[in-house]
Amino acid sequence: METLHVPATVPVMTLPDTVFFPQALLPLHIFEPRYQQMLTDVLATDRLFAVARLDHARQQTSQETEPLHPFASVGIVRACQEGENGTSNLLLQGICRVEIKHIVSEHPYRTIAVQPLATIAGTHYAELEGLRGEVMRLLNVRRRLGTPSPKGMTQFLESIEDIDTFTDIAVFNLCENSALKQILLETLETRRRLQLFATSLKNEIETQRLRRKLQGHLSDDHIADN
Repeated sequence: METLHVPATVPVMTLPDTVFFPQALLPLHIFEPRYQQMLTDVLATDRLFAVARLDHARQQTSQETEPLHPFASVGIVRACQEGENGTSNLLLQGICRVEIKHIVSEHPYRTIAVQPLATIAGTHYAELEGLRGEVMRLLNVRRRLGTPSPKGMTQFLESIEDIDTFTDIAVFNLCENSALKQILLETLETRRRLQLFATSLKNEIETQRLRRKLQGHLSDDHIADN
């Protein structure tokens, strides 16, 4: 992965609530004609394209079509299966964060100029390892309180040695707030990313515990009767 070169311009998919991270695996169903053409072109070259989140705030005030957040991730197509009528199912693996400098073209699909971004630790390894342990503890508490988690995710996270990769994979798979995920994508310091994620998990846990306390012995369908 470290040897892959990200070109100065790449195609991009702009999606409403998807925040893509380095190392993450993103399944995509390609059906729009513009993205069908994009996929044909990238498969014939370097297999690289970016995924950016739609900027909902700017969508309300800007005349720009599908305004996107200025930070995204570039991924490489790891697998692709063609379906009917030119549709395809593919698996995209993130390789790096990028800052979007500007839109190069819109036709036949959107192409952007990008600058690859490197993350920094922000502290010594021991503190990062402590923050990693705290995030794992909070994820386990949240799961025990009833928040679903993909099967095998805990074991998978525990097997990841690189803390920066651990953080990105955990956020991508286990953070449900897309606005927070965008903030965490844009946070280049690993320590700060772990701290922000841990704070979010603590707030979720407190909300879950309060809900349980208010609910008492009633089922979810009858909580309003409490």
